[in-house]
Amino acid sequence: MDQLFQYFVGIDWGTQTHCVVLLDREGRAVEQYNAEHSGKGLRALVDRLKQKTACDSAAVAIGVEVGWGALVETLIENGFALFSINPKQVDRFRDRFTVAGAKDDSRDALVLASSLRTDQRSYKQVQLESADVIRLRELSRFEDELKTELRRATNRLWQQLHRYYPQILKLSPAADDRFIWDLLSKVPAPGKGAKLTRARLQLILATHRIKRFTVEEVLAILKETPLVLAEGAAEAATEHVLLLLPQVIMLDQQLRNVGRRVKQILNSWVETTREGEPPCDASLVSSIPGIGPAIAAILLTEAARPIRERDYEALRCYAGTAPVTKQSAKRRAVTMRQACSPRLRQAVYYWASTSINCDNRSRQQYDQLRASGHQHARALRGLADRLLQVLIAMLKRSAPFDPSRRQAVQ
Repeated sequence: MDQLFQYFVGIDWGTQTHCVVLLDREGRAVEQYNAEHSGKGLRALVDRLKQKTACDSAAVAIGVEVGWGALVETLIENGFALFSINPKQVDRFRDRFTVAGAKDDSRDALVLASSLRTDQRSYKQVQLESADVIRLRELSRFEDELKTELRRATNRLWQQLHRYYPQILKLSPAADDRFIWDLLSKVPAPGKGAKLTRARLQLILATHRIKRFTVEEVLAILKETPLVLAEGAAEAATEHVLLLLPQVIMLDQQLRNVGRRVKQILNSWVETTREGEPPCDASLVSSIPGIGPAIAAILLTEAARPIRERDYEALRCYAGTAPVTKQSAKRRAVTMRQACSPRLRQAVYYWASTSINCDNRSRQQYDQLRASGHQHARALRGLADRLLQVLIAMLKRSAPFDPSRRQAVQ
């Protein structure tokens, strides 16, 4: 049942000011004003709401289009009930007030407050996570950003090497190996590569534990006839590579540091579990084949609420494994869900693709889905959906993964 609130507030979020509309239980507008996005402005917003409503903060429901940030955290910390409303839903509710498509900040704030008053059951109240979860989520998201930036930097490095030094790409086709970066710092141009001594090259290979190439093979590649370019082109590309290498190395080092911090947080959660208590969620999630620290961090932070509530249906919707059915008269279509968390979708996709190599039951389920006519991506989504069901069952039992308990596919 809907919780009874005395007042309903709609806040149209902005970078500098937020438009605020206050409605009473009957839907009458009590007040409308703009609040500055600053420490002083948000403090004034809280004081004004408390003064105007003259009731307990928990009896005031606030609707916004975001579920994060200083505005959200300030309101929740002061006891207000805050609901995050999807912008697409707000767009549909806006048609109640105008069919001409008119839009402004005050109308959006009014739509938020009104929809919250009439359709509260359509939304879930925002709850702040613990400090450890917030920190882990920030590190996990930053790790993804670093991976993207490193991929872009190595792609630029590959472009320059392909321009004047293509033979070295035989050692690393994507130019994303650390020993290639070390080698380029010593011999950034083909002419210098041909003069590299055997002892120095052997030291580079030994430092990075490279065994797929021998010293003779690498020397033969470096001594290949270089490309003939316009005067100054090779020198310019060489300078570009030498300027790009420190950025690539720095991004790689940051990525490894963030990865270590993520592991430390997950391990600290496991170690703080007292003897006799059930294992923590981090320990249970990490016990599943195919889940490493990166995927575990995404599951525990991006899907914190459904995992905490052991809600399988919500989890599969968040992860995008629950299909969407569209039916009208005799027409019926089942499509892939697009409204989900992109990071969570990608995480469970990689989890499923890894599990088929380390879990026999997952391999059997994947093969059966492929045999029934599904494509690779569709089969992995189906497998991920079953793995999420296994995860929720483990969490409910507070027991680590046990392959003997996996049931046959229906």
